[in-house]
Formats: sequence, structure tokens, C-alpha cells
Amino acid sequence: MDRAQTVYERYRNELCRIGWRVQYRAKKAGRLESPLFDNIQSGTNFTQASDNKIMIEQLTEGLPAFEKSILYNLYVEGYSEAEVAKQFNMSQQAVSKWKKKIIHQLSQTTKLQD
Repeated sequence: MDRAQTVYERYRNELCRIGWRVQYRAKKAGRLESPLFDNIQSGTNFTQASDNKIMIEQLTEGLPAFEKSILYNLYVEGYSEAEVAKQFNMSQQAVSKWKKKIIHQLSQTTKLQD
């Protein structure tokens, strides 16, 4: 009985690991950033899409080149945070923190303009 229970436990643990991997891959695929301009153009007309692009360019004008390139790669090119991290030789968490910081700065800028 002891051997049967250990075999049962081993298979149970292996199934749990497989389930975890499936969930992880699903979350990872769901977290990929979608390109910004694809979303804009799909639900709006040409004029609104053009206005949005112009507004985004104006907002990012004052950003340093490094911050602009992070946003460009994430939202325009559609790269994931992990891919951008590889390009800039940093961790995915660092890219996430930079993105959060930049977006916060841009939101503060838009609040000041209103």
C-alpha cells in the first residue's frame, strides 16, 4: 500500500506541475502588450486615429530618447516587456517599472494641460 501511495503521489505532483505550466503559459500569452495603433485603428475612423497619433507624438516629445524607445517598442511595435528587456539588457521587472513611471509622468502631463 505504501508503494502504491507513493506512485499515486508522484503522478499527482506531476499533474500539478503540468497544470501550473499550462496556466503560466496562458497568463504569459495574455500579458503580451498589444500594439497601440492597431487598437486605435480598428474601432475608430481615420480622423480619430490620426488625431490620436498626433496627440501621442506630442505627449512623448518631452521624453528622453531611452523612455521614448521603451514606449515605442512596447506599444507601437507590439513587443512584450521581456523582449524589450532583452533589447536593453535589463530585467523584465525593470522594463515594467520604467513603463509604469513613464505612464505616470505622461498622465501628470495631461492633467496639467487640462
